[in-house]
Amino acid sequence: MNVGQVIAATLKREGVEYIFCYPTNKLIDEAALLGIRPIVVRQERTGLHMADAYSRMSSGDRFGVFAMQYGPGAENAYGAVAQAYAESVPVLVVPMGYSRKMAGVDPNFSSAVSMRDVTKSAEALHDPAAIADVLRRSVSKLKNGRGGPVLIEVPADLWATDVDEPPRHRPIARHRSTADGKDVARAVELIMSAKNPVIYAGQGIHYAKAWPELRELAELIPAPVATTLPGKSAFPEDHVLSLGSGGFSFPEPVKDFLDDADLVIGLGCSFTETLFAVPMPRDPRIIHLTNESDHLNKDIAIELGLVGDAALTIRAIIDLLREKGHQPAGRAELEKRIADARERWLAKWLPHLTSDETPISPYRVIWDLMTATQDENTVITNDAGRPRDQLTPFWVSREPLSFIGWGKTTQLGYGLGLAMGAKLACPDKLCINVWGDAAIGFTGTDFETAAREKIPVLSILLNNGGMATEIKNIPNAVKLYGANVITGNYADMARSLGAYAERIVDPAEIIPAIRRGIAQTKQGKPVLLEFITKQETLVSK
Repeated sequence: MNVGQVIAATLKREGVEYIFCYPTNKLIDEAALLGIRPIVVRQERTGLHMADAYSRMSSGDRFGVFAMQYGPGAENAYGAVAQAYAESVPVLVVPMGYSRKMAGVDPNFSSAVSMRDVTKSAEALHDPAAIADVLRRSVSKLKNGRGGPVLIEVPADLWATDVDEPPRHRPIARHRSTADGKDVARAVELIMSAKNPVIYAGQGIHYAKAWPELRELAELIPAPVATTLPGKSAFPEDHVLSLGSGGFSFPEPVKDFLDDADLVIGLGCSFTETLFAVPMPRDPRIIHLTNESDHLNKDIAIELGLVGDAALTIRAIIDLLREKGHQPAGRAELEKRIADARERWLAKWLPHLTSDETPISPYRVIWDLMTATQDENTVITNDAGRPRDQLTPFWVSREPLSFIGWGKTTQLGYGLGLAMGAKLACPDKLCINVWGDAAIGFTGTDFETAAREKIPVLSILLNNGGMATEIKNIPNAVKLYGANVITGNYADMARSLGAYAERIVDPAEIIPAIRRGIAQTKQGKPVLLEFITKQETLVSK
């Protein structure tokens, strides 16, 4: 076996079904011979975004793989690798490298060197005999600890080199550990003495599959639950203890209850300070459960840190609470406070959510999208900018992994690839991305990929003819030169790339158009619904 065949055989043993890719890379061909399907994209970023979602939808049990050529292919991929790193998503990145004669010679790009700051590990293969060791430790890093992209760069002149003793790779197991018992006991003391505790749950709940434990703990304390954007759908948002998710925008109850808290219980989150997370109050005591010790005290001071798997550690907390005879108290009053706060907040927004104005309110599109998809098994994601800020406070996620949230960095065009990767991972689900006319300009040509590869996603485009966010950010450039204006007929573009598409200008047609679009996805066609909307700058805070 040669190096390329060893890598392909290892991926096959690890259960890899797809290689998201852009040629040339020798792995594409070797993997195809073993039945691993190549998904060739129109640009490298989208392929990595697809691999990203593929990993997320199994909570990391299966990992996405992306392969690209050296030089421009690797250079184009950098942004998507950085996005996966910021979001802690386990993705295997396998760039072909320059031949050893050319590697390291200016100006040739080295993925292993240049991507070291945006990967969990980045390794270049120098000796074919080491390929088994490189693969073993790389896959182990993908499956254990905090997630993140892992990169193996293979020089162009090594792929066909024979390996003297072909390795027999055994699939790598995932290993979990729980927090120190003393820390668990201290956490229980803090919880039992708190008057107004709030749970703040992140995507570590998803990767640990700690959904039942999170719900049980919230009901046992009892405590209201807010989630981060990456953690959205970790707790059912129709539950009486749910506050919703916190990002750049958020439901009012999220901030209100956090500000009133005397204890914030962070579970499976990083508490990273970012514009795209709800501001964390500094007064309450903070418990921080994470599987990454480097996150403790990183951005905020904490009262107690617990390092371990979210499911195992929450279970330990629950068991000790019960052992100490903790009984939930005041739940009816708490539920009423949450319901009243949510009702007051929604009352302010219903005129926007149900507006008949034209151009269409983007909030009306989102409200009607929830109505039209309520009977569907749905996975949805947002894109950067206003579509994120308009969607995330109001979208009610009921099932785990039904919302792909993100926000540590916010690259335009991320959502389409996420929806496509989710659809390949979960073909029985209706997979939706909501984006704007700025985002589609970055990755919209990959509708051709969706059509060619028969990946029937539903894409909701909010076309407001510009960048509404920038009206306040660059007012002089907007006034003097129209610097926020962008134009296009994206329904026509999508049709030309093989998708079903409609352009909608009448709010009365929102739900009928969405239902027609869903019907088309069930026939195997990707769908773009382009809604002509107003330039809305108002967001929920």
